[in-house]
Amino acid sequence: MNEKLVRNTQRLVEWFKQEALPLWSTVGINPDNLGSYERLDASGKPDLDVNLRVRVQARQMFTYSVAHYFGWTDVAPQVVKGLAQFVDNFGRHPSGQGYVHLLNANYEVIDSKQDLYDHAFFLLSLSWRYRAFNDDESKMEAEELVAFLDEKFGQKCGGWSEGDYDAPCRRQNPHMHLFEAFMSWYEASGDASWLARAGEMFALFETRFFDDSENVLLEFFNDDWTPLAGDKGRIVEPGHMFEWVWLLRWYQACSGREVSRYADALFQKGLEIGLNQNGLAYDAVTADGKVLDATKRCWPLIELVKAGLVQATAGHEQGEQIAADALERLIDRYLVSSTPGAYIDQLNADDEVSVDVAPASTLYHLIVVAVEAQDYLQQLEMDNE
Repeated sequence: MNEKLVRNTQRLVEWFKQEALPLWSTVGINPDNLGSYERLDASGKPDLDVNLRVRVQARQMFTYSVAHYFGWTDVAPQVVKGLAQFVDNFGRHPSGQGYVHLLNANYEVIDSKQDLYDHAFFLLSLSWRYRAFNDDESKMEAEELVAFLDEKFGQKCGGWSEGDYDAPCRRQNPHMHLFEAFMSWYEASGDASWLARAGEMFALFETRFFDDSENVLLEFFNDDWTPLAGDKGRIVEPGHMFEWVWLLRWYQACSGREVSRYADALFQKGLEIGLNQNGLAYDAVTADGKVLDATKRCWPLIELVKAGLVQATAGHEQGEQIAADALERLIDRYLVSSTPGAYIDQLNADDEVSVDVAPASTLYHLIVVAVEAQDYLQQLEMDNE
């Protein structure tokens, strides 16, 4: 067993239990309305002047539901209940269906658009509320939410539109997170209809998102899912490539569908074009390795850890070591805030801190990789007994 992976998984899980979950359930919550603040500043205090994305509430509900399920915190029931109450009070769309996009610092709606990406995270969070708390109302709400998406935003060419607004293009990103939510619901409920939904997303990946001539994941498309013309149509995000590796292997575990052709190609290509000399993941590149955005947010490195773990499970000889090394870099480079439980969001081209605020939304990424690493090690122990 890889000792570096063991050591850093323990570090990350303990960081969650002792620092992150206590911080974000106290300092990270507005006591007046029980909603999550958008972010903490460099001093560890809530940023009271910034606008609030409503989907942050969904991500925090997800985080504390997961933490409750694994027994990492005792405060999750009241935190999740408060977040749900906040959404009911401030985040519901005036139409009575779905959610608004953005609130100002005074909790007034300043953007009421219904965004597909936002709704994917509400669907995901509902799956874990159902799983962690046996909350049947969450299941009912999820079914209503999917029916709403089908009715309002379904598209003849597959998938859904970006929302109830005129968007300049279609993105794979919201569909990727719907893929995640559908599989999460399948695991939580055992209902095969959710797996069928996931199959629809896999078909979009196979036929639209994956460029088999370059072995990359494309991001931006026309209405008919043809890639956008010009430079934007060739943007590649290494973090999303690694994230799809993890999702594809998850889909294989759920469905029995062999995905190695895609997972192996994305993983290898991501390693080739997506990392700098220090093993940190760029925010954006091209298929031939040209760096478009040399900044490095926290989450793409998280996705590399997850991809390495599932590739190791699938038999990749270097997958475990890649994951172990990336996890150590993640902790040593990003979980170094002066505020215990906070983190660094982004490094610049020189691998120095460029964004020192801690967005609440990043906690979702971090708890997933903590759980994935813990599960991987527990499975190894079981296999070796």
